Amino acid sequence: MSVKQILDNKTKPCVSFELFPARDEKAAKRQDKAIQGMLNLKPDFMSVTFGAGGSTRDGSYELVKKLKSLNGPEVVAYVSAYGLDPAVIDSVVQSYVDINVGTIFCIRGDKPSRPDFVKHPESLDYASDLLSHIGSRFEVCKGAAGYPEGHKDAANLDKDIEFVKRKVDCGADFIISQYFYDNDYFFRFVDKCHAAGVNVPILAGVMPIYTVNMMRNLAETCGASITQELEDGLGKIDTADSKAVAAFGIDFLAPKCRELVEKGVDGLHFYTMNKSKSVASILGQLNI
Repeated sequence: MSVKQILDNKTKPCVSFELFPARDEKAAKRQDKAIQGMLNLKPDFMSVTFGAGGSTRDGSYELVKKLKSLNGPEVVAYVSAYGLDPAVIDSVVQSYVDINVGTIFCIRGDKPSRPDFVKHPESLDYASDLLSHIGSRFEVCKGAAGYPEGHKDAANLDKDIEFVKRKVDCGADFIISQYFYDNDYFFRFVDKCHAAGVNVPILAGVMPIYTVNMMRNLAETCGASITQELEDGLGKIDTADSKAVAAFGIDFLAPKCRELVEKGVDGLHFYTMNKSKSVASILGQLNI
């Protein structure tokens, strides 16, 4: 079942989890434990990222294949376009189709940081190009990203909404948002998308808080604002205590997720960082 089919048939918000390929054997063992914890939560789908320039291509495929073998929820495979030969993209997507992956999440992807990377002259430079390319060659469901605060490379939010609309026009069946720490960013984004004619489901991205350093680094990379409310809350705890930070993060995000659900969000997509405990605790406070 594709994500489109899941969303078309849901009577309550869908729940999904994102993972990335483990970097070594030790991390893989921790990931296996986390996956089992996630499966116990019965998500509607799980997604696997794809490193910039295809840097995790093999690891991503192996993780997708592992998740498919568990006969659990639908598995979504990310594919990023930037810098790659379109023929390589075709090969990647075909490899996923061959193991019955029905949904591809299409992103532009970041420019690879390794100095030896050379951009292919026929690289697809935008997610909309990737959506059109895959849609013309494969019968799969396709997702795309949205940015409630605007993509960091966009001139402004309204211009970025135009890009969301273009992605839908090029075949995106659903949108997953970047995470945010103030629900008003998401509600404004959804309203603007609807006004621009974006008529596909929009899932809210949720990033649990694990450590303060990780939170700040990811927020800078992803363009998510650290709100004054969040800063004030962190100021009341010992931020050197990782357990206290994680517990604070759960208490901070659960009410926000509850509000999203109460106001009819299409789904909650958790950026798990290959961890399950915070996600389980947040979901335990929601009636979905």
